[in-house]
Amino acid sequence: MRSVPRPSPNHDDRGGAAIDMLVLHYTGMTSGAAAIERLCDPDAKVSAHYTMDEDGTVYAHVPEERRAWHAGVSHWAGADNVNFRSIGIEIVNPVHEFGYRAFPEAQIVALINLCGGIVALHAIPASRVLGHSDVAPARKDDPGELFPWQRLAEAGIGVWPQGVKSDLGAEALTRYGYDPNAPQDKVVTAFQRHFRPKSLTGQWDGECAGLLAGLLGPQSV
Repeated sequence: MRSVPRPSPNHDDRGGAAIDMLVLHYTGMTSGAAAIERLCDPDAKVSAHYTMDEDGTVYAHVPEERRAWHAGVSHWAGADNVNFRSIGIEIVNPVHEFGYRAFPEAQIVALINLCGGIVALHAIPASRVLGHSDVAPARKDDPGELFPWQRLAEAGIGVWPQGVKSDLGAEALTRYGYDPNAPQDKVVTAFQRHFRPKSLTGQWDGECAGLLAGLLGPQSV
């Protein structure tokens, strides 16, 4: 994994918050170079700690002890503005309108290496390795349904549930961490993007209930 310093001026103090989340994004721009330029532009007022290019090169923008401006208006498990407590990684891939595509092997191998070091260093719980769409379901789709969450979980980064029989309703998504004030169809779609990417209906069903129960544990069934 090759690391290249590309400092961004867009960061500030964490305000004493402990790092306990990792949030993954796609860049959603026409090229990696365009994304990096924007993340390092003081007028853009956005940043991330790292950008992972398609060839596996890592661009380091913001020191991990500083708050990068990557998630925007966001919520997880009762906490707003997850930037205070998270590491943000931008993964080079076009937004859906620019030709969203599968993530290259070199990129995923390097990402697993980078994320593995981050979650170990900060003792980030597996359940708090999330996508931008998880923490901002009303606004964001990234890293999207092609992102290989299961593969990361198999490498010890994040979780991948085994479905069980359950009659949990969609309202139980808030028990996992999703924003109780976001539109329910958006939250359901975000959950599906992460844990049931083969079918993004925005509608709650038995398969979703079983996957959520698998995440919440036996006491939830």
